[in-house]
Amino acid sequence: MALHEQYILRVTAGSTYDTSKHEDVLVNSEKPVHITSDHLDAKIHIRIKDYRGLPHGSPSTSPYFSTPQHPYDRYSIGFSFTPKRDIAGHHLVFGNDFDHPIRDRLPPLFDKAFGIVKWWIDPGLDGDVYGDEPYLYGALLSSINVLRIGSTDQSTLENKTEGDADAIVYTEGAEGDGVPVREEHGIPGDAKQRQKYFLSEDKRKGYTFEAGREHKCDFFNPYLDFNEFALKLGYGMPAISIIGHWDGQPLRYVLKDRETNTELFVIVFQLIPTDEAKAEGAKSPDEKFELVHKGEGKAGSAGGGDDDLD
Repeated sequence: MALHEQYILRVTAGSTYDTSKHEDVLVNSEKPVHITSDHLDAKIHIRIKDYRGLPHGSPSTSPYFSTPQHPYDRYSIGFSFTPKRDIAGHHLVFGNDFDHPIRDRLPPLFDKAFGIVKWWIDPGLDGDVYGDEPYLYGALLSSINVLRIGSTDQSTLENKTEGDADAIVYTEGAEGDGVPVREEHGIPGDAKQRQKYFLSEDKRKGYTFEAGREHKCDFFNPYLDFNEFALKLGYGMPAISIIGHWDGQPLRYVLKDRETNTELFVIVFQLIPTDEAKAEGAKSPDEKFELVHKGEGKAGSAGGGDDDLD
């Protein structure tokens, strides 16, 4: 058995770092995880190409990857969120953080790889991977691949889909009374130009994620392979095995307000030994969904409510 086949992936999401209050994400399903807290309401979709993780029986792919925008991407974290208080644009970040040091586990080429990522993919990336509590955050405004400014009037919100009707694909832009907001700030309509525009801290400071206004976001790339658990940067560089440098900590994505140091939602990608997962006898995606939406999920689960997607 190949090394990467000795583990299986589980994805959970919740409003805090406390995974005991998370719910399992139904990967490659269009049924989102609903998160409600004192800080925001959010919906999260996770798509992974060649997925072979939990729950058992999950689809191996999503129609998302057949859309014109995403034929080469390996995964997507799509989410919408509506803050319950204003959040300054320069304080809202999205990225990875860890509870314990990872400096002794970083591969020899990590500095070079990080330089490529920062230069080619995300110039706004900031972090300290050698600290006691390592992190890599990017300002949401300049780092997220897709940013769609929504309305404060929920009755006018659009279900923006392209490609297969079963796949929810967020596109750059605005809708409802979010259209004049984007125009008033002079935010470019093109995603890459918007990312470049918000590399200016002054521009980020001038934007506010308003209470009651929905924003739709999508984070994706072709570099992280969750099937082989490897980082594939290309550019003539060899694939970097994640398992070969793994210390047992999960890969954690967080949306955070850095002004208050408050996590707004957390998504956890955890490797589980395959034998352990088989012994657990995880339920099928349909069974898991029914349990969650009947209120029988984990304690503190954010699941529940209707199946309205956007």
